[in-house]
Amino acid sequence: MRVLRLYKINRVMLQHGLDELIPDKWLPWYAKVGRSCQFWLRNQHPDKPLGARIRLALQTLGPVFIKFGQMLSTRRDLLPQDIADELALLQDKVEPFDSDVAIAIIKRSLNIESLETLFDDFKTAPLASASIAQVHSAVLKSNQKEVIVKVIRPDIADTIHADIELMHTLAYVVQKLVPDGKRLRPVEVVEEYRKTIVEELDLLREAANGIQLRRNFEDSDSLYVPEIYSDHCAKDVMVMERIYGLHISDISALEAQNTNMKLLAERGVEVFFTQVFRDSFFHADMHPGNIFVSQENPQSPKYIAIDFGIVGTLNRHDKRYLAENFIAFFNRDYRKVAELHVDSGWVPADTDIEAFEVAIRTVCEPIFQKPLAEISFSNVLLQLFNTARRFNMVVQPQLVLLQKTLLYIEGLGRLLYPQLDLWQTAKPFLESWMKEQIGLTAMIKKINANLPFWSEKLPEMPDLIYDSLKQVKQLPALQQKHFEQQQAQHRQSQKNLFYVLTGSTLLILASILPIHLDSHIASIGLAASGVVCWLYAWVKR
Repeated sequence: MRVLRLYKINRVMLQHGLDELIPDKWLPWYAKVGRSCQFWLRNQHPDKPLGARIRLALQTLGPVFIKFGQMLSTRRDLLPQDIADELALLQDKVEPFDSDVAIAIIKRSLNIESLETLFDDFKTAPLASASIAQVHSAVLKSNQKEVIVKVIRPDIADTIHADIELMHTLAYVVQKLVPDGKRLRPVEVVEEYRKTIVEELDLLREAANGIQLRRNFEDSDSLYVPEIYSDHCAKDVMVMERIYGLHISDISALEAQNTNMKLLAERGVEVFFTQVFRDSFFHADMHPGNIFVSQENPQSPKYIAIDFGIVGTLNRHDKRYLAENFIAFFNRDYRKVAELHVDSGWVPADTDIEAFEVAIRTVCEPIFQKPLAEISFSNVLLQLFNTARRFNMVVQPQLVLLQKTLLYIEGLGRLLYPQLDLWQTAKPFLESWMKEQIGLTAMIKKINANLPFWSEKLPEMPDLIYDSLKQVKQLPALQQKHFEQQQAQHRQSQKNLFYVLTGSTLLILASILPIHLDSHIASIGLAASGVVCWLYAWVKR
C-alpha cells in the first residue's frame, strides 16, 4: 500500500512537470537514470504556468498535500507572487465533489428523509470547497437563520491514512539514517500531525471546539466566532451560522472600506496570544481561507474565524516557559533565553550557555526594531535551523502546531500591515499575563480556586494527622521487622547457593569417577545426592 502511494506521488509530480524544480546538478546519477526509465510519465500540462501545475498536483494528491500548500500560500515573502496566488486557491477553491453525494451524506447522518425537514432554500452548488470538506448554504427551518452546512468529503479518510502511513515510514528512515534524525524527532512529529488531521475528520469534535472558542471570546472586540447548531451536527455533517465579511486576503476591499489596517494587524497578534496564554486553547489552522473581517465598523475591525477542526492546547509547563522565553527575547535578554532553553530540556543540560547566548544574539539582534516588511524571514529561518543543529536543540512535537500557527500569524501581519512591529505589539500583552501569573494577585486567585477543595478536606485533617503520627510511631518497629526479613532472606539465599554449588560438585564428581572405577554404584550415588541438593535449593528459593 505504501509503495503504491509512493508511486502515485511520484507519478503525479512527473505528470505535472514538477521535476524541473530540482536542478540537474543537484541530482545524483542514479536519480537521473531512474527519471529516464520512467519515459511514459511526461508533463501533461506544458501549457500551464508553474504555479498552476504545483496547485493542481497538490490538489490531486489530497488533503495532506493541500494543507501544505495552504501553509505555503501565507508566506508570500518566501514564494514568487504567481505561485503564491495559485496556492491561495487551495484555501477554499479546491475542486468540489458531487452535490448529490453531499445531500445523501447529510440525509443519512442527520437521519432525515428530505432536506426540507430541516432546511429551507438549500443551495446545491457548494459555497466553498476545501481539502477535507465542502460547505453549502441554507436557511434553518426552525428559526429562519441563514446557515452553512459542512460535509466531509467521501472516502477522504482512506487517502489521509495512506499518506500518514507513508510519512511514518519516511520519518522512520530519516530518524535512522540522517545524522540529525534523533534530534528532529520526525516520527513523533508525524504522530502529532496524525492526531490533529484525524481529529479534523470528526465534525462533532470540530463543533465542540467552535463552541468553546465562541465562549472564550464572547463579547470580544477582536474576534467573532459563529454559532454552532449542535443539535444538527454529526460526525461528518456540521450546521453553523452563516457569516458575512471580507476575506482577510482581499486587501483592496479592506482598503476600499477604509479599514484600520494597523489596528487589524495588532488585533491579530492580540487574538493569537490571548488564545495561547490566557485560554491554552488556540485555533491552529488560521490560513487566510478561514479568516474574515467584519464590515460593521472598519475603524474598529473585528476578525471572524471559521473551521475549528484543528485546535492546539498547551500544558502549564510549556506555556510558562514559552511566555518567559518571549519576554526575555523581547527584552533582548539572550542569556535568559539560553538558560530557559536548558531548564526546559529543549537543549542538552551540558550546553555551553555563553556560546548559546552569542548564537541567539547573532540571529535575533539584526531583526529587532524592524517592521515585518524589512525582515528576511527565510534568512532568519535558515540561521535558526543552523543554530538548532549546532546546539542539538531537540524538536518539541507538542509545539509544532503552535509554531505553524505563529507562521500563519506572522504571514497575515506581513500581508495586512507590513510596517507592524511584532515585538512591541506582543510584549505588553505577555508582560501583563506574566504579572497575573506571579505575585500577590496570582496567589490570591490560586487560593480562591483551591478553597472549595480545602474546605471539603479540612474536617478530615485531624484523622489524617492522627493516622500519620501513628504511622510515624510504628515506623521503627516496621523498619526492624523489614531488616530482619531481609537478613532471613539473605541467609536463605546463602544456603541455597551452598546447596547449588554442592550439587554441581557432586554431579561433576559422578561424571569423573567412571573413568577411574569399574563400579558405577558410587557415581550413581553422587549423582543422586547432587540432584537432591539442587531440588532442595529449588524448593527453598
